[in-house]
Amino acid sequence: MSVYSSLTDNHLLDYIKSGDQLAFAEIYERYWGLMFHHVLKMTGDKDETKDLVQELFTNLWLNVEHIEPGTNLSAYLYVSARNKVINLIRHDKIKNNYLSSLSHFASYHQNSVLDQLTAKDLSIALEREIQNLPCKMREIFELSRKKYRTHKEIAEELHISDKTVKKQINNAIKILRLRLDIFILILSICLSLASDISSL
Repeated sequence: MSVYSSLTDNHLLDYIKSGDQLAFAEIYERYWGLMFHHVLKMTGDKDETKDLVQELFTNLWLNVEHIEPGTNLSAYLYVSARNKVINLIRHDKIKNNYLSSLSHFASYHQNSVLDQLTAKDLSIALEREIQNLPCKMREIFELSRKKYRTHKEIAEELHISDKTVKKQINNAIKILRLRLDIFILILSICLSLASDISSL
């Protein structure tokens, strides 16, 4: 069982705000099915529902910094999904293509390794990229993300300043973001759920 699965929604949101893609993957797996069924009841269209739910989670990733601490994530997602459906209906855009569906995205890459990606594969890839970080940066990042140490605790243990810790973690996140695009992460998880979608 992943260590992330034992974390609360609020803890996961904190990690997502720091760019932690595996925390995002946990939220995605935790709520994707619930959001899909919730939206499907309102739209009655599976394809549009998949598009809308993908947009919902993409917006969560892009706008997570604006979510207030202590927010009930479940309620936030339900309200956001409802508002998106109402907006589509209001503007007569139930057939909107604001985001291409993941099935279309996958079709453009059908001959690539993306078709075979799984969440486990991506986890391995992420771990490999972490190991490729500069030595000191990797040490600080792993203390933060794997041992859940605070910036202060890391600073005291390594005899460096809090500012240095924060800078090194931020730099690590920027590097990892460049190497592991979030949309590939979403695709990998969605592919693992493909059989569930087709059976609905």
